[in-house]
Amino acid sequence: MPSPRYTREIPQRFRLEAVKCDKDGKIYFPPRTGCISGKCKKFTPIKLKEEGSVLTYTVIHVAPTQFEAQTPYIVGIVELDDKVSITCQIVDCSPDEVEIGKRVRVVFRKIQEEGDHGIICYGYKCVLIR
Repeated sequence: MPSPRYTREIPQRFRLEAVKCDKDGKIYFPPRTGCISGKCKKFTPIKLKEEGSVLTYTVIHVAPTQFEAQTPYIVGIVELDDKVSITCQIVDCSPDEVEIGKRVRVVFRKIQEEGDHGIICYGYKCVLIR
């Protein structure tokens, strides 16, 4: 992930910051500048809820270079309690423990290091609520 893009996405990566349309109340994550209907451009920043349920998931066995050391790892689509879906890694558990419908909590973790001496990228992952 290039450094400029990572820096631009810090509010949603660090604070789970989304926007809510002032006209129809729809929540967008990541934040956007225009409503899907195209009729509204006024939004209020909100913080998403930090708990939700696993909608679907997969176990990655062959990973991109920067994630090879983590294989196998779990990537899932999680629906947060405010009905927003996010894609994230599900960590601190074995693939056998993850099931559709399981409750998870969003946590702040290291995602990757960029280059040998580059920026350390942090963001959100999910852990099972036990």
